[in-house]
Amino acid sequence: MSDQLGGLYGVVLAGGTGTRLWPLSRAGHPKFLHPLTGTEASLLQATVERLDLLAPMDRIFVVTGVAHAAAVSRQLDAIPDTNVLVEPSPRDSCAAIALAAAVIARRDPEAIMGSFASDHLIADKERFTEVIRQAMVGASQGLLMTLGITPTRPETGYGYLQCGPAIGDGPVLGVEEFKEKPTYDVAEGYVKSGNYLWNAGMFVWRVDAFLAELSRQQPQLASGVSRIASAWDSPEREEVLGEVWPTLPRISVDYAVMEGAATVGRVGTVPGDFGWNDVGDFHTLGEVLAADPSGNVIVGRSVEQKSGVLLRETEGLVIVPTDGRLIAAMGVRDLIIVDTPDAVLVCPRERAQEVKHLVDELKQIGQHGYI
Repeated sequence: MSDQLGGLYGVVLAGGTGTRLWPLSRAGHPKFLHPLTGTEASLLQATVERLDLLAPMDRIFVVTGVAHAAAVSRQLDAIPDTNVLVEPSPRDSCAAIALAAAVIARRDPEAIMGSFASDHLIADKERFTEVIRQAMVGASQGLLMTLGITPTRPETGYGYLQCGPAIGDGPVLGVEEFKEKPTYDVAEGYVKSGNYLWNAGMFVWRVDAFLAELSRQQPQLASGVSRIASAWDSPEREEVLGEVWPTLPRISVDYAVMEGAATVGRVGTVPGDFGWNDVGDFHTLGEVLAADPSGNVIVGRSVEQKSGVLLRETEGLVIVPTDGRLIAAMGVRDLIIVDTPDAVLVCPRERAQEVKHLVDELKQIGQHGYI
């Protein structure tokens, strides 16, 4: 059995292209490979470093796509290459998590694993570690644990967890239902009630408990990853992966497993308050990174280091400069300015969520080179 302290198997999901962070984040070099943390570490590196009090490096697995496997291995040279699980094509989060769970289960059938996105920022690592350890207690009892974030505002961009009574004596609460992204009025009601947490998409469970629930709700997916995992350490791996992977349902783990598990009382949560942010767009990035006295944020540079940027009478700008070219701005406020070698983005911060529509339009007109 995985011991409670330091006994976690960490699984980091390094997928997605982060279209709301275009043109910085591209299909070939997505946001988790970029240093958007306020330090030199990429989001991916920061995610792995955050787990160092919970899991040794040989117990950390990364699930990523073919296009990013080499870059992931370069950035995470302390993780064994065999722990980088490469998906032949994107099949959403359930297949990625299930593959990791099945591979870990062959090594340690009663292992406790935690699944973490590679593009979240966490301000308080010690508190994060404490919450994960609390979740491991619920997981050791067979619950599928999801980390719930204490809401700080009525947010319409997140899903919510409807919490029930405490399970046992500790901080674990039952999750009665997963709620989709609500309207503002509904979100306001959720926050006022005190019974709802943000769904952060981070999970902790015993691999056997998760795989059993996967078999109950998604038998095709469960049997598929079982076949792949059984061939994982054999010469047949690529052949079996190539045959089975394309047949797996493309579905998120929330829809595939967690919602159904919650309705039968198998999901628990631990409220977390550790400065979580999912870095979804440039406006959010501007809120979490250090700003100058006028509220301007220069991504990838310290507040003092303004080389390549000249600002005069500006407020609330989020600027992403590129090497070798000056960005100059005067008399403007609350703008996003992103400069890359082949594309420039300028838009109001309040419309940061809409940047992904530009990517959709580029796809429609066949300009795939910019994506």
